Amino acid sequence: MSRYLNSFHKNLLPYTPGEQPVDMQYVKLNTNESPFPPSDKVIHAVNAAEISKLNLYSDPECTNLVKRFASLYNVKTENILFGNGSDEILQYCFYSFCGEDKKAVFADITYGFYSVFADLFHIPVEIIPLNDDYTLPTDKFKNANGTVFIANPNAPTGLALTKNEIIEILESNKDDVVVIDEAYVDFGAESVVDLIDTYNNLIVVQTFSKSRSYAGGRLGMCFADKELINDMKMIKYSLNPYNIDRLSMAAGIAAADDDAYYKKNAAVIIQNRQWLTNELTALGFNILPSCANFIFAEHPQYDGKELYLQLKERGVLVRHFDKDRICNFNRITIGTMDQLQILVDTIKAIFKEQDN
Repeated sequence: MSRYLNSFHKNLLPYTPGEQPVDMQYVKLNTNESPFPPSDKVIHAVNAAEISKLNLYSDPECTNLVKRFASLYNVKTENILFGNGSDEILQYCFYSFCGEDKKAVFADITYGFYSVFADLFHIPVEIIPLNDDYTLPTDKFKNANGTVFIANPNAPTGLALTKNEIIEILESNKDDVVVIDEAYVDFGAESVVDLIDTYNNLIVVQTFSKSRSYAGGRLGMCFADKELINDMKMIKYSLNPYNIDRLSMAAGIAAADDDAYYKKNAAVIIQNRQWLTNELTALGFNILPSCANFIFAEHPQYDGKELYLQLKERGVLVRHFDKDRICNFNRITIGTMDQLQILVDTIKAIFKEQDN
């Protein structure tokens, strides 16, 4: 680092994104993208609708996009805010509702950006360890006296809370904001968007990167009480008013119009997830019950990091984490059946070599 870097940031540990290697053609099951392309309507919208207007700034209010998703989710337009990916929305949450006098509360094993944002913005934290079975200890998130961040389903475990469990957390934290990060909700968990009218301390964050096949386009959104939305808008207009470009707005509207396409793809992912779970369980893996577009798997007889490296050497990418509690696990994105068959066959070949 240079000698000019702000001293506050000299010990910052940035978020580590999934590998994007280009040295060979990989079966890519490491970054939880959708294996399916955007719908034809989205492709047409991006290609045709807005390119001729790229000389003009985009609408900072995302008016048409907000109207379309308000209709789709049956909420008021004043209850939606769009971001450049859900990560930007999460930034707004940390900026707006945490500070020197308001800690952030999140699990020890969860989405890595929570700790990065807390460090970046100098926010005190309370980190709550997951239970031994990697479930969230919901009682420890009650009366938190801080802004609560919960990924539901959690990443990288894939485990989900029920709506009733989230309601109990909301009820016990009425003087603090509770952020429910629903990046993977479309793969089997229960959304709590319908609770925003009941709980004015609830923010529900979603993304287009997973079930809506738009990881490369960067689009996310949140649902919340009007006053919370206005708080975050103040931050947005202080940082980047034109945060959503014209092409992503057009793509988002088209995605809403083709919602059935994405729901169908999510159903396929759920089916493929069950197939892979069955196949790996038969090979002796322990797999946490997932409600996401990935599984979290470990084998009691084979080292997790070594398996990750062996798969990578053979052209199959999965995600490995070095944290002590989960270092024997690998997170495997659910791809197409062809991709998953290659994964299983490759694991069988690795095990056969090691057993000989």
